[in-house]
Amino acid sequence: MLLNKIKKITLLFLGLLAISCFQKESKVETPAKVETSKVFPFKMPTEKPNIPLSASSERMFDYPTPRVQDNELFSQFKYTRLKGFDYNNGDGTISRRDPSRPIFVDGKYYVWYTKRNTIVPPIGWNRAAEATDKIPSTDWDLCDIWYATSEDGITWEEQGVAVSRPEKPKSGWRSVATPDILVWKGKYYLYYQAFDEPSGLRGDLCPVSISYADSPNGPWTHGGDKVIPFGKEGEWDHKATHDPQPLVHDGKIYVYYKAAYNKWPDNRTNYAVGHGLAIAEDPLGPYKKHALNPVMQSGHETTYWPYKGGIATLAIKDGNERETIQYAEDGANFKIASSVSLTPTAAAPFVADAFTDTKDGRGFTWGLSHFVNAGKGDKRHSIIARFDCDLSLDYNEPAFKNTGVWHKPEVYFAQGVGSINKHPEGRGANKKH
Repeated sequence: MLLNKIKKITLLFLGLLAISCFQKESKVETPAKVETSKVFPFKMPTEKPNIPLSASSERMFDYPTPRVQDNELFSQFKYTRLKGFDYNNGDGTISRRDPSRPIFVDGKYYVWYTKRNTIVPPIGWNRAAEATDKIPSTDWDLCDIWYATSEDGITWEEQGVAVSRPEKPKSGWRSVATPDILVWKGKYYLYYQAFDEPSGLRGDLCPVSISYADSPNGPWTHGGDKVIPFGKEGEWDHKATHDPQPLVHDGKIYVYYKAAYNKWPDNRTNYAVGHGLAIAEDPLGPYKKHALNPVMQSGHETTYWPYKGGIATLAIKDGNERETIQYAEDGANFKIASSVSLTPTAAAPFVADAFTDTKDGRGFTWGLSHFVNAGKGDKRHSIIARFDCDLSLDYNEPAFKNTGVWHKPEVYFAQGVGSINKHPEGRGANKKH
């Protein structure tokens, strides 16, 4: 009897001991599990984890992919010199710039561009009052729109003038420049800037004109002037609608354009650049501006293309969001998709579906751009070049997704301090107090 009681007490004690040990283990283990679940994981999540995140970690999941190498809207850019264009030994009298997007017609690529062929190089916007009908103020003064064809996008054959300056006082008599192309219902439309005075005289004040043709070889018929209305006096885009770039989206013509504001006539250096959107049902208009203009507050030239169901853009040079690629599902409310470097200036990509009203834009792998500083000293002129990239949903080249690109030291040393803050007391002399 006594022995049975001892056994029961012993078993009860062992049971209580086991429960106590289990509880101790649970108390030790549970906090560790909770702590581990709140730490960002080693393996990259495909979706935002439900844990407290830093602002940077939160933003990771706002991009198309959290890892940039997997992002279809990220790419490096590689450049190639074009063959077939003569620049008069670089003396500054011949300049080609602002290429349109290339289009492919009957086995050939076509491109339109600003060409200047003057007796002397430009004298500068700040000397515009000295410009004559022979002497240009800027690189885009006294220009005509020319075109060229190519079978491979590298070797080009210049075909001649597409749109020349009309007689004074018709719009564009001083210069026609910065063309882009639209293909719409079997016809071809060239949009371009039309200058009525030397650039820099009172600013870069000019409207957009249009010419159209039944063939990319012309002849071109004048279709209209000032097709994108200026803003009212004091509005961001009054007296300037630059760099027109048309697309077909939602069955309509979307034209993105640029205007520099907070500028002219008494302010040159503190400018800002905005991009507007104007929409029409016919290439010749009338155009209605988007209620949210400017729809983009960064970037210099306009570069837009259909991407998936919306519109993507490359923003370069100007603004807080310079050197980014952005995307807007509605074509107006853009968000940053990636940051990029060594970007093409005045990028004009070959976008096969730019005018198809696609609901599944596929992107592009190459295009044309320009370099505005090809001349040395006062021999100011620009040259057109080719760039290649991987911004296509139908192409995959890991080299273009590489983020470890290293430039030679000379590339950086070429950006030396030079004459910045030259002062006997050194660079600190201009420090704000």
